[in-house]
Amino acid sequence: MGNDKFINIAVAESSIIIRTGITNVLKKLPGLRPQLIEMASADGLQNYMRAKPVDLLIVNPAFGGHFDIAGFRKKAEAKDTKAIALLSTFIDNSVLANYDGNISIFDGPETISEKINEVISGPEQDDEEKTDTLSQREKDIVIRIVKGMTNKEIADDLFLSVHTVITHRRNISRKLQIHSVSGLTIYAIVNKLVELKDIRHQIG
Repeated sequence: MGNDKFINIAVAESSIIIRTGITNVLKKLPGLRPQLIEMASADGLQNYMRAKPVDLLIVNPAFGGHFDIAGFRKKAEAKDTKAIALLSTFIDNSVLANYDGNISIFDGPETISEKINEVISGPEQDDEEKTDTLSQREKDIVIRIVKGMTNKEIADDLFLSVHTVITHRRNISRKLQIHSVSGLTIYAIVNKLVELKDIRHQIG
């Protein structure tokens, strides 16, 4: 992340195990000097943020039953606060679209660091250079997808869990707005991630 950045972060999660685990990871991320606050209730979070807005909110979309991030931003006057969804179960993409990004409890520190940096700093390259909107890990996964590897094969090859691979695939689809293997194949060829001879399946 470059030089250390001071950042106020609120972690909103009803499970104390998950909440404490995430805050412990955040404390150890390189280049980040977080001022952390843990929240176990939606009302407590709203009251806190009215008094002291935070730079980044990491919140479970199921927080308090269902966390309405758009409505919360208005009530807490937190329109400038970036919001990252904290995923511990499957969440529909239509819900995730309201967040600036997402992290999973299965993500490693490197992935969490990349995702937080992306949300805080924004993409470093122009939108025209679409390949640079993906992290290196996401590019690695795209390459293996278009080569015809299954989620389990990708997970084994990259020493990840299958769940983490699925989460990365969801993020790739959201970033690129590409929802088919054929589309990813064309993207990978155009951006020189793979060569035609490396692809085992036909573009349909």
